[in-house]
Amino acid sequence: MTELAAAERKPNPKALEASFVDNPLMSCRDVDVFYDDFRAINTVSMDIEGNSVLAFIGPSGCGKSTFLRCLNRMNDTIESCRVVGKITLKDEDIYDRKLDVVTIRRRIGMVFQKPNPFPSSIWENIAYGLRIHGMAHTKDEVEQALESALRRVGLWDEVKDRLKSPGTSLSGGQQQRLCIARAISVNPEVLLMDEPCSALDPIATGKIEELIFEIKKKFSIVIVTHSLQQAARVSDRTAFFHMGDVIEVNETARLFSRPEEDLTEQYITGRFG
Repeated sequence: MTELAAAERKPNPKALEASFVDNPLMSCRDVDVFYDDFRAINTVSMDIEGNSVLAFIGPSGCGKSTFLRCLNRMNDTIESCRVVGKITLKDEDIYDRKLDVVTIRRRIGMVFQKPNPFPSSIWENIAYGLRIHGMAHTKDEVEQALESALRRVGLWDEVKDRLKSPGTSLSGGQQQRLCIARAISVNPEVLLMDEPCSALDPIATGKIEELIFEIKKKFSIVIVTHSLQQAARVSDRTAFFHMGDVIEVNETARLFSRPEEDLTEQYITGRFG
């Protein structure tokens, strides 16, 4: 990619007007992320709506996944990482030291790039989270919640007769749906998805995208995707990241058809990235 001048990379206020919404579920204000002295995210501000899908797009290494991990404090696990600014969920600062990070990660669940079922049964993959978060106290309660979660992801009919089989015995697409079922079984308010289809074939990808449409009726979803086509298909709003900056946030249809920023247009038309 041709090196772009710093001035070209900086967002303008007009391009960021759609970053903010009325009555947001989550709000991010002036967020910077540092790895030791390296600044990976440059003063990002945006809102996340309820019952919607927000996609993060941009070239590799632009900060999409780094920013996503800020939203449920996954960057806390990286010793050299420091997050500055304010991120709230329903006006509650998720970085408040008084808050239990385990509770934050129940309310803001996450699905990773590669399926990562626990090395245990399909049943235990769901039951474990229900128990540790106090969401089910009896076997009947566990089984009801387990069936509900697996039905939501369209997996119940495929696995109901082999719940004691290892989660790792499932196909890649089934494993990813199991991981999504595990995340939503504890009723999060937000579900983060970091390139959830990148390791899947087109058929499995289609099932995950259909699932996103279904579960956004109950949860808000933030998805990092390397596929512009996927962002266009599944998201209501899209944020374009470039070299640690958020260049533009807008309704997906508008961002892909009439972007406010020249840099956004260059990226979505394939002139770099």
